[in-house]
Amino acid sequence: MADLQAAFEQAVADSKKLSERPDNMTLLKLYALYKQATEGDVQGKRPGFTDMVGRAKHDAWAELTGQSGDEARQAYIELIESLK
Repeated sequence: MADLQAAFEQAVADSKKLSERPDNMTLLKLYALYKQATEGDVQGKRPGFTDMVGRAKHDAWAELTGQSGDEARQAYIELIESLK
């Protein structure tokens, strides 16, 4: 578990040093996985239709409802590795 957390923290640091900025769908996936790994299932109300970015982030996170933190951390690590 400590190894997974350390690897996750390294992946978060690596995400800030990627040579190319990922496309918006990949960024949404990274956001959702990070939130699921650090906070668990989505909380709060879905933003209104005028907040398209907030709504997209909320929806991406909501798709991961029920996924464990460890699963989300592992998926985040693998996605960052694939972007290097």
